[in-house]
Amino acid sequence: MYKDIGCGEVREKDEGKIFRFAGWVHKRRDHGSLIFIDLRDSKGIIQIVFDPSKSVDSHKIALSLRSEWVIEVKGSVKKRIKGAENPNLLTGKIEVIATEIKILNKSKTPPFEVNEDINIDENLRLKYRYLDLRKPKMQKNIKTRHIVTKAIWDFLHEKDFVQIETPILIKSTPEGARDYVVPSRVHQGNFYALPQSPQQMKQVLMVSGFERYFQIARCFRDEDLRADRQPEHTQLDFEMSFVEQDDVLNLVEDLYKYLIRKISPNAEIPEKFPRISFKESMDVYGTDKPDLRFDLKLVDLTDVFSNSDFGVFNKTIDSNGIIKGLVAPGCFSYSRSQISELNQLIVENGGPGVFTLTRTNKKNNDLEVQDIKSAFSKFVNIEKLKESILISKCEEDDLLLICAGSKKIVNQSLSLLRNKIAEDLNLIKTDSFSFAFIVDFPLFEWNLDEEKWDAMHHVFTSPKDEHIKYLDSNPGDIIGQLFDLVCNGVELGSGSIRIHNREIQEKVFNIIGYSSSEVSERFSTILESFEYGAPPHGGMGLGLDRLVAMLVGESSIREVITFPKTQTAFDPLFDTPSLISNQQLTELNLDIHNKE
Repeated sequence: MYKDIGCGEVREKDEGKIFRFAGWVHKRRDHGSLIFIDLRDSKGIIQIVFDPSKSVDSHKIALSLRSEWVIEVKGSVKKRIKGAENPNLLTGKIEVIATEIKILNKSKTPPFEVNEDINIDENLRLKYRYLDLRKPKMQKNIKTRHIVTKAIWDFLHEKDFVQIETPILIKSTPEGARDYVVPSRVHQGNFYALPQSPQQMKQVLMVSGFERYFQIARCFRDEDLRADRQPEHTQLDFEMSFVEQDDVLNLVEDLYKYLIRKISPNAEIPEKFPRISFKESMDVYGTDKPDLRFDLKLVDLTDVFSNSDFGVFNKTIDSNGIIKGLVAPGCFSYSRSQISELNQLIVENGGPGVFTLTRTNKKNNDLEVQDIKSAFSKFVNIEKLKESILISKCEEDDLLLICAGSKKIVNQSLSLLRNKIAEDLNLIKTDSFSFAFIVDFPLFEWNLDEEKWDAMHHVFTSPKDEHIKYLDSNPGDIIGQLFDLVCNGVELGSGSIRIHNREIQEKVFNIIGYSSSEVSERFSTILESFEYGAPPHGGMGLGLDRLVAMLVGESSIREVITFPKTQTAFDPLFDTPSLISNQQLTELNLDIHNKE
C-alpha cells in the first residue's frame, strides 16, 4: 500500500504518529522557507508542511509540485499553532511535517480548477468528468448516493424483500415514452428494446411466487431531457403480493423516513405523509406535485364572477373555463414592473396573463368601490368584488392575483406564480422535506389531439373495485388505484395496485385503442400468466437520482450521476452517440440513410 491512512482521517489524537499518505496536490503555497501542500484523497484533505530543516530533499522536490500531481508523502502529525487552525477542514487542527516525498505521477494543467467551487461550463465539466469528479462536492454527492443505495438494501432486506435482476434486452412495450432499440445480429431484422421500467417482468415475478421483489433498476427512455431527466436513469423498483394501496404507501413512508434520518438527521420531515387526492391537489395547488413547504393555496372564483359585465370573465365561463385566484401576502405595494414580471412569467409559459386586485380597508363589511383597486372593478358588481376578497381571505396588505382561461392553463399558470411568490417572499422552509402521496388519479385521460383515451400513468393500473363496472360504459368516471410520491414540488416516483385479472386487463387495452393483434404481440406473456393464479399485487418505481439530488441540495440529477448525458442526450466524455463501423452495420444487416 502507498498509504497508511486517508488524508481526511487524521485527528489530534494522532499527534506524534508517523504515517504515509498518498493523493493529489489540491493546493500549493510557497512561504519561502516553508512550503504548504493541501493533499487530497477520497477521505478528505490534510495540510503537509515541507520544512528544509526537517528534510532538504523533500523541500526541494516540493518546490516543483503543481496542482493535481499525484504524490506519496511520509511525515509526522503535529498540532497546528494557535491561530493557524482551519475550521473548514475536519483535519484543520493538525498538519503533517513531511520527511519523505515521492512523485507518483504528474498532471497537465487542468482545463478548470479542481480546487475551487466556481461556475464552469457544463459541457466542459462533462468532457473532463474524471477531473470534475475529483471535486470534494462531487465526491460527497456520489458517496451519498452509495449510502442511500445501501440503506435501501438494508431496509428492504429486513422487510423480507428479495433482490432480483431483470433483463436489459427485452421486448418493446409501451411505457409512456419512446424505446431505445437494439438490433439483433442473430435474428436479423428484429430488435430488442431497453426497458423503460421492469413493469411486466416484476408483475410476472409476483405470479411466480416471489411475494416481495426489489432491485435498483436501470431504466431507459428516449424522451426530451431537462434537469430531472436523463436517457438512462436509476429507480428503486419494488413489487408486493397480497397488498392493498395503504400497505404500499406505508412501506414507502417508513423507507423514506429511514433514508432521511440516515442522511439528514436534523431535517424536518412530517410524522405522517399526507394523502392528497388528485382533484384536491389540482384545485388547491394547480399541480399534482405541490410544494408543501409553504401554505399558499389557490381559490376558485368562477362562481363569484359569473354573470358579471367583464367580457374576459364571461367568455371564459361560457367556454367551460375557470377563474381562480392566489393571494400574495404582503404584496399590496408591488410596483407595475413587479406585476409585469409576474404577468410575463405566465405569458412565457403559455398562460393568458394575470389580473390584480387589492383592498385598502380592513373591515370587510365596510368595503366600498373606492376601497378596491383593480383594472376590472368598474365592470364587476361591488358585491362580487367583496365576495372574492372574503373567499380568498385577501387582507389589506395583500395582492390578489387572478387568472382566467381553460382549467389546464389556469392551474399551470397559478402553480408557477405560487412557486415564484414563495421564492420571492422567502416562504420556503430550508432543510425541510415535505412529503405527500397524491392518490385517486383518474385511470384514463382524454387525448384531444388523437380523440382517444390514454392511460393516466400506465396500462397495468387497476381501477378501484367499485369503478370496475364503468369499464364498459364510462371510462372517464373511473378512479384508479394509482399514486405518486412527491416532495418539495418534485415527483419522486409513481406506483399502483396492478391488474391481476386477464378480462379486466383486456378491457383496459381495448379502451385505449389497442387492437387484438397489438395486444397479442405486446402482452401475450403477462396475459397468459394471469390465467395461472396471479395474486393481487402492487408496487412503485421511485427515482433514485431525484431523491439523492434532493438530499444533497442539487437542482439537477446530473450532479449525482457519475457519467451523465447533456440535455441533448450527448456524452462529451466518450463522444457518443457515434457512428459504428461498416462491418458492424453489415453484420446487423442495417443500412444508414442520411437525410439531406
